[in-house]
Amino acid sequence: MTMTNAAAGRSGTSDLMLAAARTHPLAAIMLLAAAIRLPLALWPNFHHPDEMFQYLEPAWRMLGHDGIVSWEWREGMRSWLLPGMMAGPVVLGDWLVPGGMGAFILPRLVVAMASLSIVVSAWAFGARVSRTHAVVAGFVAAIWFEFVYFAPHTLGEPLATAVILPAALLLTREAPSQRDLLGGGALLALAVLFRFQYAPAVATLAICACWQHHSRIFPIMAGGVAILVVSAAVDAAHGAVPFIWLVANIRQNLLYDRASEFGVMPATAYIDCFWSMWSIALVPLVFAVLRGWRHAPMLLWAALVNVAFHSLIGHKEYRFIFLSVVLLVIIAALGSVDWMLTLRSKPWCRRLAVPLIVGGWIGISAVLAATGSMPEYWLRGIGAAKLASELRADSQMCGLALYDAPYTLLTGKDRLAGNAPMFVLYSTDPLAAGHLAATASTASPAFNRILAHRSMEKALPPQFHPARMRECR
Repeated sequence: MTMTNAAAGRSGTSDLMLAAARTHPLAAIMLLAAAIRLPLALWPNFHHPDEMFQYLEPAWRMLGHDGIVSWEWREGMRSWLLPGMMAGPVVLGDWLVPGGMGAFILPRLVVAMASLSIVVSAWAFGARVSRTHAVVAGFVAAIWFEFVYFAPHTLGEPLATAVILPAALLLTREAPSQRDLLGGGALLALAVLFRFQYAPAVATLAICACWQHHSRIFPIMAGGVAILVVSAAVDAAHGAVPFIWLVANIRQNLLYDRASEFGVMPATAYIDCFWSMWSIALVPLVFAVLRGWRHAPMLLWAALVNVAFHSLIGHKEYRFIFLSVVLLVIIAALGSVDWMLTLRSKPWCRRLAVPLIVGGWIGISAVLAATGSMPEYWLRGIGAAKLASELRADSQMCGLALYDAPYTLLTGKDRLAGNAPMFVLYSTDPLAAGHLAATASTASPAFNRILAHRSMEKALPPQFHPARMRECR
């Protein structure tokens, strides 16, 4: 009986996708993209601590809860706009699934859905060339491993990219309406607020759109100003001077060079990053970009400007150029269709052209998703999530102390300790030893659980017995 129902379920899903494909291939592609992305929102990994402590943790604090305040927030370097947008999913998720996980999962589901705009945009750029270009570009955007991996992560880079692509689509229409220009300008401004380092790429798109049509400048600017006004109002509502976060960010990183504390790489580092992520597949991808850039030259210019600008910044991370990765892969997908059409013109290769190109994209994406540094990315943070689950399930915990435990490797205050108080102690603090001893000797301790590395066991009071520890990857 169970096998029959399961088969019926699979048959129903298959029928749904076939019906969608008959109605419009984009519908089937979108179903495929959603089916790949949405389950990953439930997978409790993280790419970088920023997705927790720059966005979700501030959103949690906006709702009146205790939370960890990162140094960027203490220095006033972040806008309240993105945490404010996350607050709704956070509070709804916590209401649906109390205990911390709901507040973590629902925002990931929301941003995963937002990432589908990249798939739709890839389809639309391809449709300007041919139906075949649209199908292949949309399909590649749906299954390419980096697009899928970053989709559920609450980071500024994928969110900014998800609004830049539709903006570029609106601004590059053959005869954009005033509404198109206003909407494109608003989306570009929103992207800059999500990640202001994308401003040079955004400016490139705006300049290309207005290069031969100066009358477009004012509606694009009007749309952007409207979003900036909203952002200023959000900052003011939180008691901050509008856009002072941008001034503070530039001051800390340009004058004090704070970003270099997290590592400095040479200007050519992003070339190495492309090779590291794409391996030998970089060769056909470059040739595909060279073949397809004529279909969307504005995208290529924006991608190159973005890489060039970030190459000038000492601290580099691959996620910083996610916009360029998306634009280059979409251009490569368009170029691969040109190859496919050339192959189909050859009688001996007519039947192999489509399977060769489409199968090549699937195979390359699958291999790259399972090799290199990607396995570590898929598993990053899983140990921390399991540890948080164990701590939250500990009914005897009255308080939790972190002792030389870097909070950036953890899951946020609520998922770790819930309503119990949490303390952060460092061995370099001369008061830490006394605080530990006082807590261990009192009948009503402030905390009765300590999270520390095994090497710190001898520094802890004997009353605290080591428990089974789980590595936080």
